[in-house]
Amino acid sequence: MITCDPVAFTRFARGCAGDFGPACAKAAFLVAPDGFALAEQSASDNRYMDLAIPVDPQRALAQHRQLQHALSTALPTLCFPGRADTPDGQFPNNVFATVPGRLLLGHMRHPVRQREVERADIRAFFRELLGYEEIDLRAQPGVCELTGSLVIDRVHGLGYCGLSERCDPDGAAAMHAAFGLRATLMFNLAPGEYHSNVVLSILAGRAAVVAPDGFADASIAEAIVELYEPRAIVLDAAERRAFVGNCLALANDQVWMSRTAREALSPAHLAALSEAGFAVHDVAIDEIEAAGGSLRCCVAEIF
Repeated sequence: MITCDPVAFTRFARGCAGDFGPACAKAAFLVAPDGFALAEQSASDNRYMDLAIPVDPQRALAQHRQLQHALSTALPTLCFPGRADTPDGQFPNNVFATVPGRLLLGHMRHPVRQREVERADIRAFFRELLGYEEIDLRAQPGVCELTGSLVIDRVHGLGYCGLSERCDPDGAAAMHAAFGLRATLMFNLAPGEYHSNVVLSILAGRAAVVAPDGFADASIAEAIVELYEPRAIVLDAAERRAFVGNCLALANDQVWMSRTAREALSPAHLAALSEAGFAVHDVAIDEIEAAGGSLRCCVAEIF
């Protein structure tokens, strides 16, 4: 099923068993922010970026190294070198995604990001070393920025796809098929939002972090909250702006977010995550966040 109807989707989703796949990735890869800079094309539709703010490439690199070191305590974490001609390369989850045995290549909106898909080293790593089949979504007309636009409940096989300049209905349908999902709910993001994974996270298939003001239609956010109750955490605008919604479960009992997000997280929401069985881990990546993405955007999961 792929639908814009939250009632039909939730009715179907409630009948989905938790046997679709593993809750969390077996490994992850990062791309270093070599030549770190703010990409003007990306800033055109990313309200979390401000081109007037100066950035420090060396500080970004140092924070990224700390990020890899920290994440490696949760799961094997590889890092590919960055390239100066791909200033958004440190956010690989929009370009590359996996399901067991398959590497998906995203159809990126901006030319500056389309160059990232050509990374022969990353593609050869999956194709030649891991033996993954390559699924190239650039061949279809729809724009689809993978797990930036599509938030996935890997346990139940459910997708939540926010439509914006970075993903259209054709792209959503292509991702639904490529990930082999049981059901996908399509919805419009609020004006100014570019990716779903800034306003929504599904944690190990059993909890949801939702920022309602990131949705054009509040009833969509309400439907997702109801589906994951009592383990649904509803963020306020300040928490959304601090990238709390860009968190990620890297283990069944661990949620990771940036230090900016952790400092904005309310005590009640911290307690709610604990009650859902998650310890919160954070890493300082504020220099990288100046480029409009946070921790989840930096992590390409390997399933």
